[in-house]
Amino acid sequence: RVRQRTARRKPGLMDSGTEGQPVGLNIPGVVGEVRAAFLRYQHAVDGKDVETMNWLFWTSPLTVRFGPNGTLIGHDAIANYRQTRTASAEPRALQNTGITTFGRDFAATNTGTTKAVKPGTGRQSQVWIRTSRGWRTSAGQVAEQPETNATRLADRPRAMGH
Repeated sequence: RVRQRTARRKPGLMDSGTEGQPVGLNIPGVVGEVRAAFLRYQHAVDGKDVETMNWLFWTSPLTVRFGPNGTLIGHDAIANYRQTRTASAEPRALQNTGITTFGRDFAATNTGTTKAVKPGTGRQSQVWIRTSRGWRTSAGQVAEQPETNATRLADRPRAMGH
């Protein structure tokens, strides 16, 4: 009797997903919890509710925020930045928002944003973790992309299949 052997390969950096999905990917109840925390944070940003923004970031020296105004490391540095920031509250429209949860305690969110008064598209990525106090952001990144012909075309909603 001959057994056919197949080569085992180690997953590479660009693995096509042949290992299957992670266990606990996008559990509906967990996605709902993260969505609620994410939207609470977005409303706080739009209303410049610094207290809520700070409350939804993990209170740790390991928390980070990267943005156009620099790198902030630790909850205290992030909170201080928000207290001294002079930007006005400007409602934003969210677009192409993605929420992916891994198990019951870890999530990633990504969204694009636009403002009626400012051309261009903003980008926001966050890592969310479940703590004893609920969902908190442990890492955030904010970027602004000025509007160009290319970004106007790239950010247009696309029809299915295109």
